[in-house]
Amino acid sequence: MFAYVVKRLLSGVVVLFLISMSVFLLFWYGPSEPAQTICDNDTSNRCTPARLEVFRENLGFNNAWYEEYGTFMKGVVAGREIQFGSTTKFQCDAPCLGYSYRTKAPVFEEMKTRMPATFSVAIGGAFLYLALGIPIGVAAARRRGTLADKALVSSFLVISSIPYYLFALLTWLFLTISWEIPLFAETGYFPITENPAKWFSGMLLAWLALGAFGCTQYTRYARGSMVEVLNEDYIRTAKSKGLTSNSVVYRHGLRAALVPVITIFGIEFGTLLAGTIFTERIFDIDGIGLWALQAVSQRDLPVVSATALFGAAVLIISNIVVDVVYSILDPRVRLS
Repeated sequence: MFAYVVKRLLSGVVVLFLISMSVFLLFWYGPSEPAQTICDNDTSNRCTPARLEVFRENLGFNNAWYEEYGTFMKGVVAGREIQFGSTTKFQCDAPCLGYSYRTKAPVFEEMKTRMPATFSVAIGGAFLYLALGIPIGVAAARRRGTLADKALVSSFLVISSIPYYLFALLTWLFLTISWEIPLFAETGYFPITENPAKWFSGMLLAWLALGAFGCTQYTRYARGSMVEVLNEDYIRTAKSKGLTSNSVVYRHGLRAALVPVITIFGIEFGTLLAGTIFTERIFDIDGIGLWALQAVSQRDLPVVSATALFGAAVLIISNIVVDVVYSILDPRVRLS
């Protein structure tokens, strides 16, 4: 198991290297020039060709792409000095992901300030995924073919067919604007260390929207997996021994039924941590997803690179964790 985890981590480092290079090249050879954007911002849209050339030189756009990429990777390991204009210099300590072209702030420090918001969204939404989806799916599987099962599956199919951004937007419009429910009056992220009650109330609507929409998928996953497990020979053997229905379902069936659900959940949870763009945008949560969206529109290369690396790292780690948990839940699976 240890050797497998180490092997996966090493392959993950290679993946991160390739992703960082891909993002770097997309912006380097992209249709718009970041130096022009920075020059316009710093000169209030009075960027002259001479000033633009200074920014190009200091940002390294006059050098070969591999030289600048090497400088970027060196900064991640050992730090580096960054210069935007003719005199403005910044010392960027390792791990240096650069300075934002827009705010002139260290990207790594900005990312750390936004992580709690994204983690809050992801953990709350993921908890509701499982807390609602699995019990409802198991209950539907136990009543397979009944009117309640068909009505439940049909209604969840209708909900999941709605685009998530529209579902979240309607949730916010009705519960916050139209019905003016006091509990949802102020959405957004507030540090839990400053006011836990305000943190909870600010995140609650985002959690409900994300959880209610996501649990429809997990209900279907759990139901389908449980239906398949309940038809296995060992389940029929357990029933023939006189075990109660609850014992058969929850002691013998649920553990095997959870294996594919946990596999999907691990990947989706990694995606949530990488940044829930629509949730953060609609509910005014200043997290990594919203930050990445703004950076793309503003052609802020250091921020885009950092968020891409963060998302890739989270997905790689979540996949490794899923594989380990998979082997624990299913004794038939063993990793060498």
